[in-house]
Amino acid sequence: MSSKRTPLWARLCAVFGCVLMVVAGGALVAQQVLVSRYAGAVETQNLFGDPAVAGTPQRVSEIKGPLNILLVGIDPRTDEQTPLSDSIIVAHIPEDLSQAYLYSIPRDLVVDIPPFEKTGFRGGRSKINAAMGYGSSVGNGKHDVVQGFDLLAKTVGKLTGIQKFDAGAIINFNGFKAIVEAMGGVTMTIDQNVKSEHLQPNGKPRPRLSRCADNSCAHPYYGPQAEYKKGTYHLKAWQALDYVRQRYGLPRGDYDRQRHQQQFIKAMASQALSKNVITNPAKLDKVLKAAGKALIFDGNGHGVVDWAFALKNLRSDDMTLIKLPGSSIIVNGDYRGEELAPSAKDFFASVRQDQVRSFIFRNPEYINTNG
Repeated sequence: MSSKRTPLWARLCAVFGCVLMVVAGGALVAQQVLVSRYAGAVETQNLFGDPAVAGTPQRVSEIKGPLNILLVGIDPRTDEQTPLSDSIIVAHIPEDLSQAYLYSIPRDLVVDIPPFEKTGFRGGRSKINAAMGYGSSVGNGKHDVVQGFDLLAKTVGKLTGIQKFDAGAIINFNGFKAIVEAMGGVTMTIDQNVKSEHLQPNGKPRPRLSRCADNSCAHPYYGPQAEYKKGTYHLKAWQALDYVRQRYGLPRGDYDRQRHQQQFIKAMASQALSKNVITNPAKLDKVLKAAGKALIFDGNGHGVVDWAFALKNLRSDDMTLIKLPGSSIIVNGDYRGEELAPSAKDFFASVRQDQVRSFIFRNPEYINTNG
């Protein structure tokens, strides 16, 4: 099977300020040993708080489109720290399963977060990345990221009108870094000059100002910065993840970061399907084991192997990256968050009606042409 025609396994993930990714389904399906090892490594949880799914396995129908998958990337934290959704991406797959449309929800988007009985949260208006935190408390100062995902999913559902997601995944930053390292880094095109807020040129963390120990500073770091220049480069894992994490100093802030994250998704998808990975059993096995450790997955009654078969005909070229237009909310000179353009409501309606193709034909500006 040539790498050009290798089917795509749309195991879509998200990672710390980014999302990722796709791995090769056809190759997995053909190598049942690898499939079993991967499926055994993935942690499966009830992310949507559905009691029908939480109990014993039940008989579920075949996976059919249209599908909506919620992907959330988090920075690893202890169970005593409040989790935040650093990256939120929805993948919409039409009824014929021929495409995957991916769009990012800005983490600073100001939204209505619904009440959540499990934590006593009464609901309110806040940045969407706080929803996971509001839903995560389990008492005694402890937090559960799985429970927090439930409220985040309800919040994204309220925003988009999607009543129920067909699958979901949480991807942690350290686990995802291991995936990129297992693949030997990633080749991608950098579309604008970017300086790192967080890392030095050697990849080590930049030191923090002592007066910013209480996290009161907007820019708490000092010293030399890693830089990423326009052009096409093969980035090491730490470079790629640092690049797609940045938003400070970019002309459009979080919207530029979203674009970089989506470009990263596509670059990783293409590389996962390259002959250097899928025809190299040792490397493929290493990538799959790293991916398994990075994920918490809920397939609504279907396992990862079921999803691999259902989406086995998708390839990286079948992924369309969507950019949601919006702008910053400034009140008396203070930044309060982000808001979407009014046309975003029409886009969300097209997702619910499975008419995204028609929508982007009429609104080509929604396509991320830099992907």
